[in-house]
Amino acid sequence: MDGGLHVLVVDDELPAIEDLAYLLRADDRVREVSTASTGAAALRALDDRDLAALFLDIRMPGLSGLDLARVLTHFEHPPKIVFVTAYEAHAVDAFELHAVDYLLKPVGQERLAEAVRRVVAEVTGHPGPAAPAADEMIPVELAGVIRFVRRSEVRYAEAHGDYARLYTQRESYLVRTSLTALEDAWSEAGFLRVHRSHLVALAYIDEMYIESGRCAVRVGDMRLPVSRRNTRALRDRLVRSARPGTHRP
Repeated sequence: MDGGLHVLVVDDELPAIEDLAYLLRADDRVREVSTASTGAAALRALDDRDLAALFLDIRMPGLSGLDLARVLTHFEHPPKIVFVTAYEAHAVDAFELHAVDYLLKPVGQERLAEAVRRVVAEVTGHPGPAAPAADEMIPVELAGVIRFVRRSEVRYAEAHGDYARLYTQRESYLVRTSLTALEDAWSEAGFLRVHRSHLVALAYIDEMYIESGRCAVRVGDMRLPVSRRNTRALRDRLVRSARPGTHRP
């Protein structure tokens, strides 16, 4: 992506195209912004092999955003996909199509900046610094309804085979991702793997125990074990976050 990203905004509503294109052009990592108002027009634009990513609306007449994303899975080198939509209902479908991000309209500059960072990370293999104000929204399915949980609400996550269960203050949610994938994605957001079965948000650790050479932490009413191999890393992270002039992640 020498010189910045070339991205394509696809939406059937002109004001939405103009607003998103304006925000993207204000990002220093974006070199060029092209636009298309239909899925078919977007496919024609894909003749340009320089396109790094599509910022794609889901509900469009004719070829929908999801349909277009499915077509792209057959490309040898498809551009990255960021869905931009007013609807939450398709979030699970979007992530099953390996979307880099899923943005809900209206999109703010800070949240869009985080999506661009993720595109850059996918294209270059270098994650770069996360946008500090961005809070990831995780799509979860509960009783047939898709809702979003903020990452900042997650206190810890527990491994369930190829899935993970997220625990907030009052609820828990099973998500279609492994604990290892969450560890890789959330390490910069203040989460630490303390055990093969648990990933913990450092900001929610109330106490740390060491008894008979074994370590555990208390998160609310839960006491979670810490493996020997992770004890030192946990202690060091907690000490750093407690120093004067620093803040917990």
